[in-house]
Amino acid sequence: MNEDSETKILPRLWNANYTKVWSANFMIFFSFMLVMPLLPLYMTDEFGAGKHTIGVVLSGYTVTALFARLFSGYIVDTFNRRNVLLLSYGLFACFFLGYLIGGSMILFAIVRTLHGAPFGATTVSNSTVAIDVLPSERRAEGIGYYGLANNLGTAISPTIGLFLYEAIGSFQIIFLLSFLMAAMGVFINSTVKFPDYGKKVKKEVGEKQVVGMDRFFLKKGWGVGLMLAALAFPYGIISTYIAIYAKEVLGVTKGAGVYFLMLSVCLMLSRLTGGKSLREGRVVHNATMGMCISIFGYLCFASLHSFWGVMLNAVLLGLGNGHMMPAIQNMFVNLAPNNRRGTANASFLTSWDLGVGLGVFVGGVAVELSGYYAAFWIAFLMNAIGVLFYFSYVKNDYVKNKLR
Repeated sequence: MNEDSETKILPRLWNANYTKVWSANFMIFFSFMLVMPLLPLYMTDEFGAGKHTIGVVLSGYTVTALFARLFSGYIVDTFNRRNVLLLSYGLFACFFLGYLIGGSMILFAIVRTLHGAPFGATTVSNSTVAIDVLPSERRAEGIGYYGLANNLGTAISPTIGLFLYEAIGSFQIIFLLSFLMAAMGVFINSTVKFPDYGKKVKKEVGEKQVVGMDRFFLKKGWGVGLMLAALAFPYGIISTYIAIYAKEVLGVTKGAGVYFLMLSVCLMLSRLTGGKSLREGRVVHNATMGMCISIFGYLCFASLHSFWGVMLNAVLLGLGNGHMMPAIQNMFVNLAPNNRRGTANASFLTSWDLGVGLGVFVGGVAVELSGYYAAFWIAFLMNAIGVLFYFSYVKNDYVKNKLR
């Protein structure tokens, strides 16, 4: 954007359709993350699972989510987006009912693993529709605020889930609440007026469209994707094991709830302050600032073995991710032509899930063999690798190849 952009009359950002899709996105992550920090406790209490088993089972959904996302981008770009979104979102909601009948470790593991497929497809299709209903002049800013729904749902719902667990001690009620919240998201999306963008793109591309690897993962975004996976790895470790770590090591039963609440507040602050920079097209600026803040957060978590070290991590991670994540998603979108929007979103989400899933799995092994502190230092080192890769390669490569 040029310097006179602030004087122009910009189209409305929070139009009715964008607001609805934003709210439905919040419901996706609220319902999914409501149970996330409780699942290690659930598996321990109900099935007597060890740390390694917890890591293997909880990382299973990532495999199916990754597989679904590899194809979701192509499907969303090719077929009717309304049908794809409502079908995937409906299946995502119904899988929460499967947790209610998980009477054995094997059955629970199957349900949890299969749940990743509709989760992956729903996040891709919902985010692509959000981009479609945004005015082009405010797309970068809108993507940033759209990501706020992810972060709010991810941060607030674990606090509520842990609070409910402490208050009522019933996992089944929490699983049912997740289903109801997801079902509400399906209803909200059913009222959205979907644009005819998909038909327009299909008409423009016509028979020249070739199905290749670039239809499943954005080739130009491989560097950004690899970097994002490294940055997501430590979050997978901390978000999964924070509750059980606080209980077993710090002796604070409600510490995880406070952690996610603090993370939520800082995410909101950074998203709001970073929106203006994204509107001005300062994507690299936001990404750089976010990474520099987040790496200190992980260092604090690994080196300060106390409740205050955990809280400091929440503050820094919230401020850092709030700037970094929307900037990275904009990088994917800016590297893709218009008829690859679904693929760009799928690549962004696939990279994030790959890193989180590896973090959950490796974290479980590290905790089992060497304890929590070793796992947290591994988290910091992987984050540092991602940051170094960004400054040494990704930053310049993005500036060179971006299309807008």
